[in-house]
Amino acid sequence: MAPNGVESSADWSPTSWRSKPIKQVVTYDSPNAASAALAKLSSLPPIVTPTEIAKLKASLRDAALGKSFLLQGGDCAELFSYCSDDPIDSKIKLLLQMSLVLIWGSNKPVIRIGRMAGQFAKPRSSPTEMVNGKEVPSFRGDILNGFDPEARTPDPERLVSAYFHSATTLNYVRGQLASGIADLHNPLDWELGHVRDDELREKYNKIVTSISDSLRFMRTIGADTAGQLQTVDLYTSHEGLVLEYEQSLTRRLRHPVGYPSSSSSTDGKGWYNTSAHFLWIGDRTRQIDGAHVEYFRGIENPIGIKVGPSMKNDELVKLLDIVNPTKEIGKVTLITRYGQDKVEAMLGPHIEAVKGSGHTVVWQCDPMHGNTRSTPTGIKTRSFSSIFSELSSALKIHKQHGSFLGGMHLELTGDAVTECTGGSEGLEDEDLSLNYTTYCDPRLNEKQALELAFLVAGHYREDKEH
Repeated sequence: MAPNGVESSADWSPTSWRSKPIKQVVTYDSPNAASAALAKLSSLPPIVTPTEIAKLKASLRDAALGKSFLLQGGDCAELFSYCSDDPIDSKIKLLLQMSLVLIWGSNKPVIRIGRMAGQFAKPRSSPTEMVNGKEVPSFRGDILNGFDPEARTPDPERLVSAYFHSATTLNYVRGQLASGIADLHNPLDWELGHVRDDELREKYNKIVTSISDSLRFMRTIGADTAGQLQTVDLYTSHEGLVLEYEQSLTRRLRHPVGYPSSSSSTDGKGWYNTSAHFLWIGDRTRQIDGAHVEYFRGIENPIGIKVGPSMKNDELVKLLDIVNPTKEIGKVTLITRYGQDKVEAMLGPHIEAVKGSGHTVVWQCDPMHGNTRSTPTGIKTRSFSSIFSELSSALKIHKQHGSFLGGMHLELTGDAVTECTGGSEGLEDEDLSLNYTTYCDPRLNEKQALELAFLVAGHYREDKEH
């Protein structure tokens, strides 16, 4: 035990979480089949590398210090069927466009992290649900069971399948980035759909013209010849929910040369989760004495913690002390998700508690999860205005407390879905059935996500002018 009462890394191993109470537990009918699947995972090569992980952590240090901005987005729950070129391409392009708008607005580099190549698990509030009048096990994501009511029994082979779908997705992303999908010389579709507000349309057109003119100017004077405009870094992330899977892909590897590490190891190595660059602990699994916190405190990766309305100030500080005892700057991203009605009361005290603790974190706003509602007909949705309201409040509150919002965390898709109401297209409850395809929570469509980036960028611009 360390002097401050926090367990030291010497007491940690990839399996030490098994001695702690666990939420969202998974039970397989055949323990032998589960053991075989996990043994297979343990023998497979890493999906991501320590060098990539360390590079992201260095960038997040800048975000914690206010020098860059973190854009994290993707599906609520990825499906294996999303492992296809068109859905992946559309997400890459959307994140690129959003980041360009945010760079224009904030005048800061943007770190891009996709909720992709591994976001296959879904926490549930109940182990069962009613489907067509019949009680069945809840759908918990493709990594555990199927959406079809007949495929709800957890299947350990899905763990191995999740690995290969993750690896294939990231391999395609790397190939596309290397082949120029992110080259800013290529034309981008900035069309926002049918913008009903003339003032908004004019505002967006000015921003697009400004960005396009800047890129054209850079090309004309030859200032883009160093390759910065040809490609970008795009990292992967998911909720570290299924600890058996995460344990199997946790490897003791050598620290990259030139990058600081979290551990004080004498052999130059540390424990890296090689399933993704960035993992987060959900609001349902962040118990101080729980298995998930125990697992997360031992890995070198940058990590996130979801912070909801039930989080107490002292609990938040204690969590930070456990997962980041050395107070490494940017190691932890606090992902706040209060809801538009609670952010004003909750965020300020949390900011002050963290400031008083000596931790320097990345503050990231998740304006999605606290703003979910159901329509009168029972369709789960989110209002664009509520999402932007929580983001706007977070920006304002951080400024009031001498802090700054370091990023935003969104559930989005590059497809033209109709799952969230509002936005410039004016989607209403009656429009949701047009193209409602999510198997989980409602996502911003490509136009709504881009519009949100415009609004946040505009906020930064107006802030500078005043």
